[in-house]
Amino acid sequence: MFIERVCRKLSECNVPYAIVGGHAVALHRAVRGTIDIDLVIVWTAEILKTTELALKELGLVSSLPITAEERFANRESYITNRNLIAWNFHNPESLNEQVNLIINDDLDQRNRKLIRPGDYSISILAIADLIAMKR
Repeated sequence: MFIERVCRKLSECNVPYAIVGGHAVALHRAVRGTIDIDLVIVWTAEILKTTELALKELGLVSSLPITAEERFANRESYITNRNLIAWNFHNPESLNEQVNLIINDDLDQRNRKLIRPGDYSISILAIADLIAMKR
């Protein structure tokens, strides 16, 4: 399962993350259909570079021709001038495998909850923070 592969890889790379968006809503037991995985990280240059590398190791490529360094250095400009709130990664051989890295939020300012659907953990945004983020 794609979400399992993503969560295992991020944990293996010690990336502090939380699943947000439709998957988080579903994992909080509300019916919601979605394909892409939205996630938020602690926003530092090092964690962003590690996240980019982890996603590339899963076979995902950036939909934009930029690097983590460029994304980090120009974060406010992308949000303000281009209205880009997420950095999309996709698998060119399986387009239903997509991850949106939310850039206009920071996990450092949010609470998360760990769930164990099997022999691995998924970090999701706590329900109150998920509702606040969706607003």
